[in-house]
Amino acid sequence: MTLDDEFEEQPPVSKPKLGGSRRSRSKSKSKKPKPRQFTPAQRLLILDSWTRSGLDAKDFAPLVCCSPAALYKWKRRFEEHGPAGLEKQQAGKRHGNKLPEVVRRSILMLKQMHPEWGQERIHFELLRTQGLQASASTVGKVLEEGGHTAPPRRAKPHPDKPRRFERARPNQLWQTDLFTFTLKRQNRRVHLVAFMDDHSRFVVGFGLHASASGALVREVFEAAIASYGRPEEILTDNGAQYVTWRGKSAFTKLCERRGIKQIVARPRRPQTLGKVERFWGSLWRECLESAVFLDLEDARRRIGLFMDHYNFHRTHQGIGGLFPADRYFSSAPEVKETLAKRVASNALELARDGLPRKDFYLTGRVGDVGISLHAEGERVILTSEDGTREAVNLSATGLRGADEQPDALPEPVTSSVPSSGPGQEEPPAPGTSPLDDVLVDLGAILDEGNEAADSQGTGVEPAASTNEEA
Repeated sequence: MTLDDEFEEQPPVSKPKLGGSRRSRSKSKSKKPKPRQFTPAQRLLILDSWTRSGLDAKDFAPLVCCSPAALYKWKRRFEEHGPAGLEKQQAGKRHGNKLPEVVRRSILMLKQMHPEWGQERIHFELLRTQGLQASASTVGKVLEEGGHTAPPRRAKPHPDKPRRFERARPNQLWQTDLFTFTLKRQNRRVHLVAFMDDHSRFVVGFGLHASASGALVREVFEAAIASYGRPEEILTDNGAQYVTWRGKSAFTKLCERRGIKQIVARPRRPQTLGKVERFWGSLWRECLESAVFLDLEDARRRIGLFMDHYNFHRTHQGIGGLFPADRYFSSAPEVKETLAKRVASNALELARDGLPRKDFYLTGRVGDVGISLHAEGERVILTSEDGTREAVNLSATGLRGADEQPDALPEPVTSSVPSSGPGQEEPPAPGTSPLDDVLVDLGAILDEGNEAADSQGTGVEPAASTNEEA
């Protein structure tokens, strides 16, 4: 027998098994029971039984073979959607936005009425004015689905990181600044000064004048203190109304007498006064850019109405969607309620457009002739079929009752000073000067002196006065 035959006859050696096979090991593992599936009717019955039992979810869940998390989830769905929330939901990604239709329509209508509003502003307006809940991201998705896409912005470098600060309570710090614009009808440059509370963004006082003198700024400051109390600190820029390069300015001396600490911002750093600077932007976009004022007094009153709207009716993103008055009067709600009742609900419309014009139009026939009547300002225009026009001026004497007074804007609540005083008069008419009366009086005095000199030269004594005769 050869070596090969001996090797073939021997049985193969089998290796010892170190463990069970993969199949046997998988069978040995205990399978977790699948969670029991309940129908919507059974879920509703379980919720009702849980409510009646008064037990905690962890004690009641084992009795009905479900988890406490499932009980809480069913309860939450039932509170939000009613019995329909207990239906079995399809797994997978949701398509579209599951907002109520009334919220969706409100978002789109607000965007159409105010194209300049962003998703944050619409979110706060819905929450505060209508009580509708929709996050800012959800508002953005609804606007995008409605075709309201923001134009792409060119990327700009950010050289420095913005830094924020905010005082902890009202009247701890005020900010003040001046803003200049032009009255369109008079082509006249005017200056607006405002004082704003740093904690609440509440405008405590303002003044509109034809000049930017330091005396007028201090007068507005004194009026704001009289209305809302003394601040602990006042933050100003380096304007000539607040500081001087030599000695102490009149504004600094006023702060020292009042016990107020003046903080002066660094030159060429408008970010330090960022809150009041941001307010100037809102004032310009929402009021001054489109408003046409009759004169300085009309501008002062309508700007005051806008500031009433800003303080009591306008949500502010920097303070979590609150009104500035909500923060400023947190410890005195009765004062806020009293002032809010005095603020007109249409203060913004009155500030931008003034009093609404009363429209009038009438058409008909007199005999065989067709006529139409319509108003143009203070006149009524009569137009016949052939196009002939005849105007009747209603402002003429006798057409307006003696006791009838023209409509007037309501007086604003926000503290302000009247636009009267030195340098606040209306500009003189063309071809005239404020010195005309002075020159006339001076000429009369010189004429009297010349007559006296002429009488002495001719030897004629002037008549004695009444006191000398006595």
